[in-house]
Amino acid sequence: MTFEPLYSLSGLFVGALVGITGVGGGSLMTPLLVLLFGVHPATAVGTDLLYAAITKTAGTAVHGIHGRVNWKIVSSLAAGSVPAALLMLWVLAGVDRKSIGVTNTITVALGWLLIMTAIMLVFRGSILELARRAIGHRTPPRPTTILILTVILGFCLGVLVTLTSVGAGALGVTILLALYPRLNVREIVGSDIVHAVPLTLIGGSGYWLIGEIDWAMLFALLVGSIPGIVIGSLLAPKLHERTIRIVLAVTLAVVAWKLLAG
Repeated sequence: MTFEPLYSLSGLFVGALVGITGVGGGSLMTPLLVLLFGVHPATAVGTDLLYAAITKTAGTAVHGIHGRVNWKIVSSLAAGSVPAALLMLWVLAGVDRKSIGVTNTITVALGWLLIMTAIMLVFRGSILELARRAIGHRTPPRPTTILILTVILGFCLGVLVTLTSVGAGALGVTILLALYPRLNVREIVGSDIVHAVPLTLIGGSGYWLIGEIDWAMLFALLVGSIPGIVIGSLLAPKLHERTIRIVLAVTLAVVAWKLLAG
């Protein structure tokens, strides 16, 4: 195991952006590892999942202390995401992860998810407004219907996060806001972060069991990202978040193009 300072520098950069924007590190870290450092997509995803599980644990504690967690939403999401994560890990364990087919599948899925994340970053408000207008004065969905849709959302997130490490942040929060329009945004975000901890921990542990974790890289990323998140959180009130989100969205779109174009 050799310590690579560039990984820590990347962790510092990603951690700062996470602290400023609240966007999940998977949207940034996995493509950075693949494109900049040439890490195999499966190893990048597995390592990033454990990285996310560790870094999001602190966020879970903060949101839990301030009562910003809706445990019904968390449990409903987990009811779908945990089986989905286990199913994806079973599939990945049975295939040649170094093959061109698997590599391309992960890369293409990652690219399209980054595009969707970029769209959500810039147009989340407009998308939610369109959803509200579409519903209009119709009878609100029954609680049972919302519960089922939340479980289905959890299943989709379980598949996407386990395959690419991306999806639980911008995408998950936007859909939850549409499903639960009366809940406070902070409660939605807190619930999403809490749900992401067991999901990424299960995914990361699964990748560990099938031999796709780079421990030296994980340690180096954490060394940089933990102070990065603190710095970003301190800078956030002094920066124009909307501008940062647009710059981040453009960056994600460029990265997605690079991944999809090969």
